[in-house]
Amino acid sequence: MNRITWAVSLPAIAMTLAGCAATTPEPVNSSAPLAVAETPAPAADINTLFAEYDAAQLAASPLGKAYRGIRDDDYSKWGDFTDAASVKDNELLQSTAAKMRADYDVNALPAQDALSYRLFDALAERSADRFKYRKYGYIFDQMNGSQSQLPAFLINIHRVANAEDAAAYVSRIEGLGAVVDDLVAESRARADAGVMPPDWVYPYVISDVDNLIKAGMENAILTDFRAKVDKLGLSSDDTAGLKADADAAWQQSAGPAYARLLSEMKRQQAIAPTDDGIWRFPEGAGYYKALLANYTTTDLTADEIHEIGLREVARIHGEMRAIMKQVGFEGSLQDFFQFTRNGDQFFYTSREEYIADAQAKIDALGKKMPEFFGVLPTDPLVIKPVEAFREKSAGKAFYQRPAPDGSRPGTYYVNLYNLRDMSKNEMEALAYHEGLPGHHLQLSIQTQLGDVPAFRRFGGVTAYSEGWGLYSEELGKDMGFYQDPYSDFGRLGMELWRACRLVVDTGLHHKRWSREKAIQYLTDNTPNPDGDIRKAIERYAVYPGQATAYMIGKLKIMELRGRAQSELGAKFDIRGFHDTILKSGPVPLSIMEENVDAWIAVNK
Repeated sequence: MNRITWAVSLPAIAMTLAGCAATTPEPVNSSAPLAVAETPAPAADINTLFAEYDAAQLAASPLGKAYRGIRDDDYSKWGDFTDAASVKDNELLQSTAAKMRADYDVNALPAQDALSYRLFDALAERSADRFKYRKYGYIFDQMNGSQSQLPAFLINIHRVANAEDAAAYVSRIEGLGAVVDDLVAESRARADAGVMPPDWVYPYVISDVDNLIKAGMENAILTDFRAKVDKLGLSSDDTAGLKADADAAWQQSAGPAYARLLSEMKRQQAIAPTDDGIWRFPEGAGYYKALLANYTTTDLTADEIHEIGLREVARIHGEMRAIMKQVGFEGSLQDFFQFTRNGDQFFYTSREEYIADAQAKIDALGKKMPEFFGVLPTDPLVIKPVEAFREKSAGKAFYQRPAPDGSRPGTYYVNLYNLRDMSKNEMEALAYHEGLPGHHLQLSIQTQLGDVPAFRRFGGVTAYSEGWGLYSEELGKDMGFYQDPYSDFGRLGMELWRACRLVVDTGLHHKRWSREKAIQYLTDNTPNPDGDIRKAIERYAVYPGQATAYMIGKLKIMELRGRAQSELGAKFDIRGFHDTILKSGPVPLSIMEENVDAWIAVNK
């Protein structure tokens, strides 16, 4: 659900520095860099241009390589996290787009190449609109903050298969000091210019940093490194030497840098603003408009999105009242919210039970997938709890896509820090969203699209991906699940949550709502637990615009499905419809509509 972020081929941390809030809970992955042709390709081969662009991006991004499973001479490096690097990345994107527009006629290209042209053109335009506001991004926050994303990269992405990989890990611990210092310097400059997250964000960031510092030599990074080295079966001397090198790298570089980060966060906390929305920035309205356009791929205004949210909230409330009647509850809808929010029977008492139930639901649904999809995922899916060092600040749930070389499975991360924030009623819908038929299906198919340019295989469009995730929750009902009415109520609660997001996100960043007003809106209109509500509003405050993509995307998919069913009648094939949505990879909603209309025309 969260997401982690995308900007074509750079990992989330780099885009956080650039200030361009990216579009999907996952960093980009691939198996190997695309080779640049040794001799110039004919002008008609636009894919050579895209291959050159991808190779140039990878050359500048050691983390981008690692997410794709590439281990080469850059495996020990972090890359450049300065603003100058963000400028270079933007220049590469815009110059490639300019060359594409000059050298190729979209109307003369084969259909797939023409689609790639249009997608790259739209990507460059959206990025250009946002890039001017890059200094408005938060480098350290509780959602995508570098203080936790950097350690998470080492723990979850840096694989150690031999002594060389372990030595590269040590080098990255040593290099972490310079990276953190660069990010602190940029954060300090932005704070001095008045760009800081609200004051309540800082305790979360400070907690993440404290968790590493106070753990001393037993911190999460060193603990992970030692466990990985122990599995290599090296000699005792080699194992001890690597561990000693890692300890020294932490003590001499990373640890002191995190101490400096802690000091800077405490300095900023003392001067941080109390207003929550980005309207407070000098060009906040333009920034939010660019974010909404990027995340929804529409020209909907903040006011229009707000009204769509209110309309959908009213609709879903009506469907909830029907379930309330079904279970025989006496009282108002708000009374029913309170009942499901506080009843002990609606919550798990152990993490193991939660994960086991989620796995069982995904396994059961997986058996019915061939009835609804022609193309199926080829990658395994695992469920993991969020790591202890970041679970207090991390989001509710998120998905990490598989590596295309099979070295890393798709992973559904569920945050079980507080089980009272994770209702049993929502467990089923959440599992379908993050696992099957949601993000795992969509991203496995996308990652394995071997015949399209890398920016299409590993980039993203939030309204498409998160719209699919939300659509998948309701699709689970079409597939015969949610047999427990309380679970179906939980499904509606999850949809209601996304409808409310349209209201509170625009409320915070356009209508100048306070965090407290937004929290009260969710309390009055959803059945979610208090902790869940608070954490959600805090997410939307530091991740402006992203939360609007889910419902906008889902409504478009439902609209297109309804159109196809109406026009095709008995010829409508749900498998064909789903394959049409998924086999293109992520596209703006307008192009999704064109694809479905073309499929309808063919099948008529």
